[in-house]
Amino acid sequence: MKAVDIPSRDGDTCRTIGVAVVSKSSPATGDHDDDLQYTPPFNFAMVDNGIYRSGFPDSTNFSFIQTLGLRSIVYLCPEPYPEANVEFLRSNGIRLFQFGVDGSKEPFVNIPEDTIREALKAVIDIRNHPLLIHCKRGKHRTGCVVGCLRKLQRWCLTSIFDEYQRFAAVKARVSDQRFMELFDVSTFKHIPKEFSCLKSDEIFERNPVSLVTEEKGSTKAPM
Repeated sequence: MKAVDIPSRDGDTCRTIGVAVVSKSSPATGDHDDDLQYTPPFNFAMVDNGIYRSGFPDSTNFSFIQTLGLRSIVYLCPEPYPEANVEFLRSNGIRLFQFGVDGSKEPFVNIPEDTIREALKAVIDIRNHPLLIHCKRGKHRTGCVVGCLRKLQRWCLTSIFDEYQRFAAVKARVSDQRFMELFDVSTFKHIPKEFSCLKSDEIFERNPVSLVTEEKGSTKAPM
């Protein structure tokens, strides 16, 4: 993945980033056990070091996900996690954070800012890394969380919207982009160095944020 930083007029960082997007599964073609196929989930991509994004993974993606060495999954749908996925998390020691965001369609979209904020806290806490962020298709809810992360990284809006549209494509929503534009990152006082594009003398000393409580939607896969 190659990233190029471009200063914007307002002092923020415009970043163009090469993103590998998997739009559909590829059928296995090998005839031997040695030709094991690793199939990423729909819309899978690397966001930053230790952070990945995708659509909803199923059993065909489990072998690939194991190669990521995940500690956590940030799940952005309100529906219960499938039992097969819970068993996979249990057997691989992966923690599940669930933040239920309804997948409503425009014009009835209501993006809960408090929920997105709590999800973002889990994402930037390096104790949870490596982690995977996902919703159903890896477009809108995941796109909003990643877009808000990019604001923390001081990306300019042009680059944030460009990345969002790479995944949402023709399903891009004005309401999502408006939410990202208005999202206030000033309450995040401690930004880990790994996720900041600020100069080294402007970076706050890292202080991991508290994990969300069960009342806010955080759960741990039963061991």
